[in-house]
Amino acid sequence: MKKNANIIEDSKNIYMIGIGGTGMSGLARLLLSIDKKVSGSDKNQSPVLSDLSERGARINHIQRGRNIPRSTDVVIYSHAIMPDNPEYRMAAGYSIPMLTYPEAVGFVMRRKRGIAVAGTHGKTTTSSLVVSVLIAGGLCPSFLIGGEIRSLGNSGVGNSDFLVVEACEYKRSFLNYQPEIAIVTNIEKDHLDYYSDIREIKAAFRKFISGVKAGGKVIYCAEDSNAAGVAGKIARESKISYGIRQGDWTAGNIRLYRDYMEYDCLFRGKMAAEKVKSRAQGMHNVLNSLAAVSCAAHLGLPFSSVRDGLENFRGVHRRCEILGSVSGVTVIDDYGHHPTEISFTLRTVRGMFPESRLIVVFQPHQYSRTRILLKDFARAFSMADKIVVPDIYFVRDSINEKKLVNAQILAEKIRENGKEALYLPSFGEIVAYLAEIVKKGDVVLTIGAGPVNKVAIDLLSKLGA
Repeated sequence: MKKNANIIEDSKNIYMIGIGGTGMSGLARLLLSIDKKVSGSDKNQSPVLSDLSERGARINHIQRGRNIPRSTDVVIYSHAIMPDNPEYRMAAGYSIPMLTYPEAVGFVMRRKRGIAVAGTHGKTTTSSLVVSVLIAGGLCPSFLIGGEIRSLGNSGVGNSDFLVVEACEYKRSFLNYQPEIAIVTNIEKDHLDYYSDIREIKAAFRKFISGVKAGGKVIYCAEDSNAAGVAGKIARESKISYGIRQGDWTAGNIRLYRDYMEYDCLFRGKMAAEKVKSRAQGMHNVLNSLAAVSCAAHLGLPFSSVRDGLENFRGVHRRCEILGSVSGVTVIDDYGHHPTEISFTLRTVRGMFPESRLIVVFQPHQYSRTRILLKDFARAFSMADKIVVPDIYFVRDSINEKKLVNAQILAEKIRENGKEALYLPSFGEIVAYLAEIVKKGDVVLTIGAGPVNKVAIDLLSKLGA
């Protein structure tokens, strides 16, 4: 393959291993929209696969080598697929070109006006806000996002040249993208099962923003020292900054309410718009919305469209999502799995329900992350009244990592920080415990990147029964 060739552009028959995944299914829709013949496999039946079938994709529910025809031009696979997968082995045996999901998205982005949103926290919400604002401005982008935007889903095929992508730093995946606009929300220690330290993480982000196309823009949070440092050497005309008090775009007169927030939007100290509203709650979402404002302003959208996009934004599933209220007990679910994200979410929920007892069920995600950030996790629950910790969600880690830390150790560390914490191994035990202790006025928050939302769903069902 030539260095500057676009293998996606030049291919007609594309096979996708793990086609039903969040990102892979969205990419499949994009490929179908540009007249590619798409087939693929996934072990799990789902409405997503039915939708892809209706759009013309051929789906296999059993993964086996004979599913891969020799006529396949390229095979795309998710990071979850291992080399011992029978379809992977067959494609390698046929010497068919193979791409990871981020590599394939990078090729698709070459024919688009790419907007890539990166950062340790806030990628999904910021990407979703950018999509909402662009839709309000009539630009109708395609998008590939890690979470599900309410009423829109986690992906979409638009009728413009814009493509909004959530750009993950894990395994340096975002280096496959050369966007027109790169947004960096913040940079912190994370994915330390892959990166050695914060310096290596910052070096990866520096390389990411260096890949922005000529004439493009880097948009970054001026109040995050690492993001500001990474963007520091970029020419002023090639970057836009934002922050609550510091940056080109700032927010004043911020007011947080139960169902929405409101603030005045300023550009370099001058009023751009008064009383801008958004349903994305919390001070961290003021920053996320300012990133979207910065992007829209750079693209020349009128502020009336920006305002409409923020006000009409309906939120993202599993991002401080109120699932229901039964007998005066409110149940909320959130995807946060890093200490900073947990602190932001608890502060937001506490602001929404200042008089309520706040009971948090936190499922740690990865043994390595829990071990490395143990002290930070233990301090992250200062806004909670009671914390319940189930077993750690096991993903990507080695068996040796499981021997070094466990959920009971985390519960003990939280207690050492003066909070009431309890270790209960299983979701069933937690639901039974909560059903006994909750009372009218309580708020129960389930939080974590694993399936801890099942606790929230089952608790609502039990309380309703």
